[in-house]
Amino acid sequence: MLRDGLRALFTSVPDIQVVGEAETGAEVIAKAAELQPDVILMDIQMPGINGIQATRQIMNSSPDIGVIVVTMYEDDDSVFAAMRAGARGYILKGADQEEMLRAIRAVAQGEALFGPDIAARLMTFFSSPKPSALAPVFPELTLREHEVLDLIAQGLNSQGIAARLSISEKTVRNHVSNIFNKLQVADRSQAIVRARDVAWGFRLNSRLSKPTFGLYSF
Repeated sequence: MLRDGLRALFTSVPDIQVVGEAETGAEVIAKAAELQPDVILMDIQMPGINGIQATRQIMNSSPDIGVIVVTMYEDDDSVFAAMRAGARGYILKGADQEEMLRAIRAVAQGEALFGPDIAARLMTFFSSPKPSALAPVFPELTLREHEVLDLIAQGLNSQGIAARLSISEKTVRNHVSNIFNKLQVADRSQAIVRARDVAWGFRLNSRLSKPTFGLYSF
């Protein structure tokens, strides 16, 4: 039913063409290799290979394909598992048509875009870590780069970061480039995942050493 509804939507949009459909994880992997679409809308729960595993395999063989996870699951584990697998978008099945089309067009152009509910969850997740908390685990970054990374994790674009820090967008882009090089990541979504993984490791370590104290709240 969901595929029928999406197909009907896309046939009414001139700049989007449906080139294939799949019912299982194995089928979507095979069709991705055959058709090489610009964007794949990927469910998490599928027979056999799930959407996270399918996304990871597709990214390994065809990294230029943009995967948008479309699912009913909005828990942190599902969101970050999709990001680690290489998904560049995460939309809930209840999203409206404009949100869906906006995500597809953004991902088709090489951007990463998450629905407002998921973006709010990411911002909440990363609102606790401050540059001073990240500094010990990213010693290669300068203080300013820590500030920029923190604002990237909160979902701000270059213009928003420039306004927040009272610096030029060119300076922001330079800092972002340095962060990508130092953290050995390719884009903002990977930088967010890297920061999240470090934050999660900090949280686990703090629980092991001090069970009553947590660095981050989720």
